[in-house]
Amino acid sequence: MLAHVSNGARVASMVSTKYLIVNADDFGQSSGVNGGIIRAHRCGIVTSASLMVRWPASAEASAYAREHPSLSLGLHVDLGEKVFRAGDWVPLYTVVPLQDTTVLRDEILSQLDVFHRLMGHGPSHLDSHQHVHLREPLRTILIEVAQQLGIPLRHYCPEIGYRGGFYGQTAEGAPLAGVISVDGLIHILETVPAGCTELGCHPADQCDLDTMYRQERLEELRVLCHPRVRAAITAMSIELRSFANLPNRRELSVRHGSP
Repeated sequence: MLAHVSNGARVASMVSTKYLIVNADDFGQSSGVNGGIIRAHRCGIVTSASLMVRWPASAEASAYAREHPSLSLGLHVDLGEKVFRAGDWVPLYTVVPLQDTTVLRDEILSQLDVFHRLMGHGPSHLDSHQHVHLREPLRTILIEVAQQLGIPLRHYCPEIGYRGGFYGQTAEGAPLAGVISVDGLIHILETVPAGCTELGCHPADQCDLDTMYRQERLEELRVLCHPRVRAAITAMSIELRSFANLPNRRELSVRHGSP
């Protein structure tokens, strides 16, 4: 009976506690991104990162992650990037066509192989650059891969909610005033529910990417390392975790459904 009560209390505590994963996307895309993520991990609240294995700076990023296992590392599936120009989204670069199922599957497996070579083990989680896995056929392919690997896929793991509001632009690339600020991040933290939540971010310590999202990365880094943010997390009784040390890590699942 005592054991039963103890287990019940432990489960109730896990359900009521707020666990927060602060995951930095684009790790390995450039030295500036690497520097920002590393600093946000050392001096701020970043606990996990998603690695882009196709870029030369991925070697530097994976070397840091191997030496600092407290930063859990997932695969940021990279199939291209679009930018909003002259009223329309146009490709900045394209890796493979997004409608060819066979080519998509081969490219994902290739990126997983590179991840293994860089890290010596598989990823702790999966997501994709510019969230292209929210659309078919990539959605189904990545759900199947995540299920086979037994790891969470962003938006499709019911046990981990996702918050993408810490982002300084609209969908068309217009600036969003006040979002990338200390007060803005604290407001997001105030809305974190009980259970496990992933907060996405994109810090950098220099603007060395040809992309729409540049100066905002520098401001994200400042905010993620601000002492008021850390104090707010403590005051709200939020526990920072990585994908590797969640309390119910073995129970995480990926299900086929709407995000």
